[in-house]
Amino acid sequence: MLNIAVFVSGGGTNLQALIDAAESGRITNGRITLVLASNDKAYALERAKKHGIESVVVARRTFSDPKDFDRRILEVLEEHCIDLVVLAGFMSILGEEFIRRYRDRIINVHPSLIPSFCGSGFYGLKVHQAALDYGVKVTGATVHFVNEIPDGGRIILQKAVYIEDGDTPETLQKRVMEQAEWKILPEAVNMFCNGLLK
Repeated sequence: MLNIAVFVSGGGTNLQALIDAAESGRITNGRITLVLASNDKAYALERAKKHGIESVVVARRTFSDPKDFDRRILEVLEEHCIDLVVLAGFMSILGEEFIRRYRDRIINVHPSLIPSFCGSGFYGLKVHQAALDYGVKVTGATVHFVNEIPDGGRIILQKAVYIEDGDTPETLQKRVMEQAEWKILPEAVNMFCNGLLK
């Protein structure tokens, strides 16, 4: 049974999708044993508490050196014997040392079909605004391994979502979450826990 840490910064809707998948048996051979938040006001912490999952806050703003931030997180992960890190709306960039230590054991969900609308500066509603501004007819979500390049790691799963007339960044964000992110993120975690990602 693999120990999973979910990293969050905000509301934790993707965390909830993972919790629901784990509780309904759609994630096997893995359990969420830790929620790590970069923000002590993150509602995701309430979700963790409600489901009896231990949580830790490591606030980025309290570290003047990003390397110290990474080292503190690594200490927490080692204390909890974490096998897999899932970035689920985590708004801090992890450094090279961290990524080296957890190479091919960090996965992220991004709200576009990578390589479109991704990389540095593309997060949250900005991704959906960019898709609407460009005029694409199809967007979606991608789950990928994390490497040193933002959104540059190997793709695990993607799911397309059609853009509809009258979409705003907010309506599109909601539909991409419901139709894509909440489906492929638990599926990718299950694949990892069962040794299906090589």
